[in-house]
Amino acid sequence: MRNERGEAMEDLGKEFVTGGEDTLEEVINFYSEKLLRYATAILCDYQEAEDIVQESFIAAYQNRDKFDGNNLSAWLYKITYNRSLNQLKKRKIFYFSEIRGEAVLPERDEGLSDETLHALRKLKPKERALLYNRIMDERSYEEISLITGITPSTLRKQYQRAKNKLAKYINSENGRKESKYEQI
Repeated sequence: MRNERGEAMEDLGKEFVTGGEDTLEEVINFYSEKLLRYATAILCDYQEAEDIVQESFIAAYQNRDKFDGNNLSAWLYKITYNRSLNQLKKRKIFYFSEIRGEAVLPERDEGLSDETLHALRKLKPKERALLYNRIMDERSYEEISLITGITPSTLRKQYQRAKNKLAKYINSENGRKESKYEQI
């Protein structure tokens, strides 16, 4: 079944190159929620993430002639990743100490505790994106490499550092030196 789905996504990627608005609508229907969660994880602002995802779909559609038809998912995630980081540069914010209350990630069904969400907000956007890709989207380092342009071996090291940093933030929130989060 996974193979059929994979082939269907591959076909959708190839259709996207030459397709019209119907194909765009199909792509949006399939990827919009995933990309919105991803952008929200990077930006920590749901409304901004909605704008970025919308702009990403527009950019993808306008530049579909530059897309080779392979791995549409990685291409869309890369566009969303780059646009999210550019948005942060516009805000001149590369890390978050505190954010507005309405910027809380809306997807609470992921099972993240308040302490984990607060600790995630302290990470740099690139660290959040890496953790999100590995943990929430269960992407391989090779897939993340396609999105970020960073080698898989470098991503492994960055992932380990980001996990340790997250564990440290969670532990400091709880006033502990040791906790179940040390081995995330």
